[in-house]
Amino acid sequence: QVHVVESGGGLVQAGGSLRLSCAVSGRTFSSYTMGWFRQAPGNEREFVARISASGSTLYADSVKDRFTISRDNTLNTVYLQMNSLKPEDTAVYYCAGTTYYSRDYTQTGSYPFWGQGTQVTVSS
Repeated sequence: QVHVVESGGGLVQAGGSLRLSCAVSGRTFSSYTMGWFRQAPGNEREFVARISASGSTLYADSVKDRFTISRDNTLNTVYLQMNSLKPEDTAVYYCAGTTYYSRDYTQTGSYPFWGQGTQVTVSS
């Protein structure tokens, strides 16, 4: 059983920054593909970013050049650095992971294990 725990959410003014952390159990973390998703009230959960085992990254257009996903395999942790935050970034942010190959890591169904989420609120 793989456990995923997010932290680092909070309230920030527009233009500010936050760094989310995602701690993952499991001895083979370095082989996992990890992703960040978010869900605003009334909306579906949407893809934000993903990082592969090799370190390659992919971002949603809405966060490109503002958010950075990274990983530290020595700490079994994935990060999401969020800069230039906007009110429309307000959502619950979820960390997810998989050991399986997928054709499309932007889909929630590609990830079998998830955290409980952390709230990010950006005030205008």
